[in-house]
Amino acid sequence: MADPQEFFALFAAERRPDPYPHYRRWQESRPVAVLAEGMFAVSGMAEAAQVLRDPAFGHPEPEYLDPADRRPDQPVDESGRVVRAFLSLNPPDHTRLRRLVSKAFTPRMVERLAPRIEEITSELIDRAPREFDLMTALAKPLPVEVIAELLGVPLDDRERFAAWSHAMARALDPVFLQSPETVEPAVQARQSFIGYFRDLAAQRRDEPGDDLLSALVAVSDAGDVLSEGELLVTLTLLLIAGHETTTNLIGNGVLALLRHGGLRPAADAPDRVVEEVLRYDSPVQLTARTAVRVTALGSLAVPAGSQVIVLLGAANRDPANGPEPFDPARPPGKHLAFGQGIHFCLGAPLARLEGRIVFRELARRLPDLALNGDPEWSPTTTLRGLSALPVRS
Repeated sequence: MADPQEFFALFAAERRPDPYPHYRRWQESRPVAVLAEGMFAVSGMAEAAQVLRDPAFGHPEPEYLDPADRRPDQPVDESGRVVRAFLSLNPPDHTRLRRLVSKAFTPRMVERLAPRIEEITSELIDRAPREFDLMTALAKPLPVEVIAELLGVPLDDRERFAAWSHAMARALDPVFLQSPETVEPAVQARQSFIGYFRDLAAQRRDEPGDDLLSALVAVSDAGDVLSEGELLVTLTLLLIAGHETTTNLIGNGVLALLRHGGLRPAADAPDRVVEEVLRYDSPVQLTARTAVRVTALGSLAVPAGSQVIVLLGAANRDPANGPEPFDPARPPGKHLAFGQGIHFCLGAPLARLEGRIVFRELARRLPDLALNGDPEWSPTTTLRGLSALPVRS
């Protein structure tokens, strides 16, 4: 059995700027580790991919809440069961909800956003002074503008929209990495977000628009529709997945490029740059699954009910997955940044589209962009990204 404290130390604040050497040392001796009875950690690529794909690994069933224990930010169904986003459900519930959302959130809707993403990107770059913080000037405002336009959020509401997203994202870390200073603001933000979208969804039912929220309100599959609770938790998922992770993709990618020769490779092959950033410094570092039945993982038997923590960042840099150093010319290869299997990220096409456009436009408009100080990392682990990236053009 591995020392749990040694595992928790992987996420210490002093290791945040570069956790990967520590991941590697852990991974070399224990690609699958037993942390405690009923708790495993997986860091090898093959083993991580198995956990993400194998239906033997899923999620605990939603709990039932007594009316006295319910909070405004926790929708429940008619039986009192907590309503979860499809990302946290097993089939057949997952299958039903993902099918409904996919009918509204279509590839055509994503591609239709490309001209607007290019326009917003150009405006933000043109507005930046010679010395600026790339996170504040571009990486943070762009994704929130895009997801807000996608959902049809009024322009005047987008600043608080971004604040809610940031607060909720901080509470995605495992329990052992959280504190009351992150949990309570997240609960308050989630309550505000759900109340806001409950009202906005009611408006879209009366006056539908050409946006994703209107499509989700109206979507139907053989008479099946999203309940209000399902709609609200889906919107919460789309906000965090569509905003925070893309912000981190942009910031992590620009930092990696500037530390490895500059932006020029992104002018000609932005698609390769996006995939290499996702492999090299994934915006999502951790995920978890629960064994729904006894199953084998490597040489170990995992009992039903066990929790398995998957170190995506470590698995992506597994030597078995190819050479580790950042190489923006590398042909796109395997990575787990968007997951695998039935829970593969529904928003992956949008994140890739935004990443391609941003990296390409930065390389074309600011080809001599350089670091102008030390980057600062956000205090989160599940979502890995920068709070500040000082640059000069």
